Amino acid sequence: MAGRIHEVLFATALSALVVTPAFAGWKELAAPADLDRLVQLPQIRSEAIADAQRGQGRGDFRAIPRVMQPDGHGIPARELMGNWRCRQMKLGRMTSYMIYDQWFSCNIRPYNGGLLLQKMNGSQRFVGFLYPENGAWVYLGASSARGEPYHNYSGNSPSIGASVTPDDQIGLLTGIGNNHLRLEIPAVQESLLDVVEFAR
Repeated sequence: MAGRIHEVLFATALSALVVTPAFAGWKELAAPADLDRLVQLPQIRSEAIADAQRGQGRGDFRAIPRVMQPDGHGIPARELMGNWRCRQMKLGRMTSYMIYDQWFSCNIRPYNGGLLLQKMNGSQRFVGFLYPENGAWVYLGASSARGEPYHNYSGNSPSIGASVTPDDQIGLLTGIGNNHLRLEIPAVQESLLDVVEFAR
Protein backbone atom coordinates (compact mmCIF):
# COMPACT_ATOMS: atom_id res chain seq x y z
CA MET A 1 0.00 0.00 0.00
CA ALA A 2 3.00 2.27 0.01
CA GLY A 3 2.48 5.06 -2.49
CA ARG A 4 4.86 6.25 -5.16
CA ILE A 5 5.95 9.21 -3.07
CA HIS A 6 7.08 6.83 -0.31
CA GLU A 7 9.10 4.79 -2.78
CA VAL A 8 10.91 7.97 -3.85
CA LEU A 9 11.55 9.01 -0.26
CA PHE A 10 12.72 5.71 1.16
CA ALA A 11 14.21 3.70 -1.71
CA THR A 12 17.76 4.69 -0.78
CA ALA A 13 19.67 4.52 2.48
CA LEU A 14 19.56 7.33 5.01
CA SER A 15 23.08 8.41 4.10
CA ALA A 16 21.95 9.04 0.54
CA LEU A 17 18.75 10.81 1.57
CA VAL A 18 20.40 13.45 3.71
CA VAL A 19 22.22 15.07 0.80
CA THR A 20 19.23 17.28 -0.13
CA PRO A 21 19.14 20.67 1.62
CA ALA A 22 15.51 20.33 2.78
CA PHE A 23 16.15 16.94 4.34
CA ALA A 24 19.38 18.14 5.95
CA GLY A 25 17.54 21.10 7.46
CA TRP A 26 14.98 19.09 9.42
CA LYS A 27 17.35 16.20 9.96
CA GLU A 28 19.57 18.46 12.04
CA LEU A 29 16.63 19.10 14.38
CA ALA A 30 15.37 15.53 14.62
CA ALA A 31 16.48 13.05 17.25
CA PRO A 32 18.27 9.97 15.85
CA ALA A 33 15.46 7.69 17.03
CA ASP A 34 12.92 9.82 15.14
CA LEU A 35 15.02 9.73 11.99
CA ASP A 36 15.16 5.97 12.27
CA ARG A 37 11.39 5.69 12.69
CA LEU A 38 10.77 7.81 9.61
CA VAL A 39 13.16 5.78 7.48
CA GLN A 40 11.36 2.63 8.64
CA LEU A 41 7.90 4.06 7.87
CA PRO A 42 7.15 1.67 4.96
CA GLN A 43 7.82 -1.38 7.16
CA ILE A 44 5.97 0.13 10.12
CA ARG A 45 2.99 0.91 7.89
CA SER A 46 2.84 -2.63 6.51
CA GLU A 47 3.07 -4.19 9.96
CA ALA A 48 0.44 -1.85 11.41
CA ILE A 49 -2.03 -2.53 8.60
CA ALA A 50 -1.46 -6.27 8.83
CA ASP A 51 -2.05 -6.13 12.59
CA ALA A 52 -5.27 -4.17 12.05
CA GLN A 53 -6.50 -6.73 9.54
CA ARG A 54 -5.78 -9.67 11.89
CA GLY A 55 -7.31 -8.38 15.09
CA GLN A 56 -10.41 -6.88 16.58
CA GLY A 57 -10.48 -3.13 16.97
CA ARG A 58 -12.83 -0.27 17.58
CA GLY A 59 -14.50 2.00 15.06
CA ASP A 60 -15.28 1.76 11.36
CA PHE A 61 -12.68 -0.53 9.81
CA ARG A 62 -13.63 0.72 6.32
CA ALA A 63 -11.80 3.96 7.06
CA ILE A 64 -8.46 2.14 7.01
CA PRO A 65 -8.36 1.16 3.31
CA ARG A 66 -10.01 4.44 2.34
CA VAL A 67 -7.20 6.42 3.96
CA MET A 68 -4.27 4.02 3.62
CA GLN A 69 -4.70 2.53 0.14
CA PRO A 70 -4.36 5.67 -2.01
CA ASP A 71 -0.89 6.44 -3.28
CA GLY A 72 0.51 9.42 -1.42
CA HIS A 73 1.34 12.29 -3.75
CA GLY A 74 3.11 15.59 -3.40
CA ILE A 75 1.14 18.73 -2.68
CA PRO A 76 2.26 22.37 -2.97
CA ALA A 77 2.30 24.64 0.05
CA ARG A 78 -0.46 26.88 -1.30
CA GLU A 79 -2.85 23.92 -1.31
CA LEU A 80 -2.00 23.01 2.28
CA MET A 81 -2.69 26.34 3.90
CA GLY A 82 -5.97 27.04 5.65
CA ASN A 83 -8.45 25.29 7.89
CA TRP A 84 -9.04 21.54 7.79
CA ARG A 85 -11.25 18.97 9.45
CA CYS A 86 -9.07 16.24 10.94
CA ARG A 87 -9.53 12.92 12.70
CA GLN A 88 -7.22 10.19 13.91
CA MET A 89 -6.75 6.45 13.75
CA LYS A 90 -4.30 4.23 15.59
CA LEU A 91 -3.11 1.03 13.93
CA GLY A 92 -1.35 -1.95 15.50
CA ARG A 93 0.09 -2.96 18.86
CA MET A 94 -2.12 -2.61 21.97
CA THR A 95 -5.39 -2.46 20.06
CA SER A 96 -5.41 -3.78 16.50
CA TYR A 97 -7.05 -0.58 15.39
CA MET A 98 -8.83 2.41 16.87
CA ILE A 99 -10.78 4.60 14.46
CA TYR A 100 -12.03 7.85 15.90
CA ASP A 101 -15.22 9.00 14.19
CA GLN A 102 -15.22 12.58 15.51
CA TRP A 103 -13.73 15.33 13.38
CA PHE A 104 -11.77 18.17 14.95
CA SER A 105 -10.24 21.43 13.73
CA CYS A 106 -6.74 21.62 12.27
CA ASN A 107 -4.94 24.51 10.65
CA ILE A 108 -1.88 24.91 8.44
CA ARG A 109 -0.50 28.44 8.21
CA PRO A 110 2.70 30.36 7.50
CA TYR A 111 4.75 30.97 10.62
CA ASN A 112 8.31 32.19 11.12
CA GLY A 113 9.26 31.52 7.51
CA GLY A 114 7.79 28.01 7.45
CA LEU A 115 4.50 26.15 7.70
CA LEU A 116 2.94 25.39 11.08
CA LEU A 117 0.47 22.50 11.49
CA GLN A 118 -1.80 22.57 14.53
CA LYS A 119 -4.64 20.42 15.82
CA MET A 120 -6.74 22.93 17.66
CA ASN A 121 -9.09 20.91 19.88
CA GLY A 122 -9.98 17.46 21.19
CA SER A 123 -8.46 15.47 24.04
CA GLN A 124 -5.22 14.97 22.08
CA ARG A 125 -3.68 17.99 20.36
CA PHE A 126 -0.45 18.51 18.47
CA VAL A 127 1.56 21.25 16.83
CA GLY A 128 4.68 21.26 14.68
CA PHE A 129 6.43 22.46 11.55
CA LEU A 130 6.25 21.02 8.04
CA TYR A 131 9.42 20.68 5.94
CA PRO A 132 9.28 20.09 2.15
CA GLU A 133 10.83 16.84 0.92
CA ASN A 134 10.43 15.59 -2.67
CA GLY A 135 6.94 17.03 -2.94
CA ALA A 136 5.83 15.56 0.40
CA TRP A 137 6.16 17.20 3.82
CA VAL A 138 8.05 15.95 6.84
CA TYR A 139 6.35 16.88 10.10
CA LEU A 140 8.27 17.56 13.32
CA GLY A 141 6.03 18.31 16.27
CA ALA A 142 4.76 17.21 19.64
CA SER A 143 1.51 16.02 21.18
CA SER A 144 -0.21 17.35 24.27
CA ALA A 145 -3.34 16.56 26.25
CA ARG A 146 -6.29 18.89 26.62
CA GLY A 147 -5.62 21.34 29.43
CA GLU A 148 -1.86 21.27 28.90
CA PRO A 149 0.05 23.95 27.02
CA TYR A 150 1.18 22.96 23.54
CA HIS A 151 4.52 21.17 23.63
CA ASN A 152 7.47 21.95 21.38
CA TYR A 153 9.40 19.28 19.54
CA SER A 154 12.38 18.61 21.82
CA GLY A 155 14.70 16.78 19.40
CA ASN A 156 18.32 16.53 20.45
CA SER A 157 19.49 20.12 20.05
CA PRO A 158 20.27 22.29 23.10
CA SER A 159 18.84 25.27 21.22
CA ILE A 160 15.38 23.70 21.38
CA GLY A 161 15.47 24.07 25.16
CA ALA A 162 14.12 20.67 26.22
CA SER A 163 15.15 17.07 26.51
CA VAL A 164 13.80 14.32 24.27
CA THR A 165 10.30 13.29 25.38
CA PRO A 166 7.73 10.67 24.29
CA ASP A 167 5.53 13.57 23.17
CA ASP A 168 7.85 14.18 20.21
CA GLN A 169 6.39 13.28 16.82
CA ILE A 170 7.84 12.80 13.36
CA GLY A 171 5.68 12.04 10.36
CA LEU A 172 5.05 12.26 6.63
CA LEU A 173 2.23 14.35 5.17
CA THR A 174 1.02 13.57 1.64
CA GLY A 175 -2.02 14.19 -0.50
CA ILE A 176 -4.42 11.29 -1.09
CA GLY A 177 -7.08 13.06 -3.13
CA ASN A 178 -8.79 16.37 -3.76
CA ASN A 179 -8.65 18.32 -0.47
CA HIS A 180 -7.70 15.08 1.27
CA LEU A 181 -4.43 14.54 3.18
CA ARG A 182 -2.81 11.79 5.22
CA LEU A 183 -0.28 12.34 8.01
CA GLU A 184 1.50 9.15 9.11
CA ILE A 185 3.27 9.27 12.48
CA PRO A 186 5.27 6.19 13.55
CA ALA A 187 4.20 5.97 17.18
CA VAL A 188 6.26 5.55 20.33
CA GLN A 189 3.44 4.42 22.62
CA GLU A 190 0.02 2.73 22.40
CA SER A 191 0.11 1.95 18.67
CA LEU A 192 2.51 1.21 15.83
CA LEU A 193 1.24 3.93 13.53
CA ASP A 194 -0.87 7.01 14.22
CA VAL A 195 -2.63 8.39 11.17
CA VAL A 196 -4.36 11.75 10.87
CA GLU A 197 -6.84 12.22 8.02
CA PHE A 198 -7.45 15.77 6.78
CA ALA A 199 -10.41 16.83 4.65
CA ARG A 200 -12.22 20.00 3.60
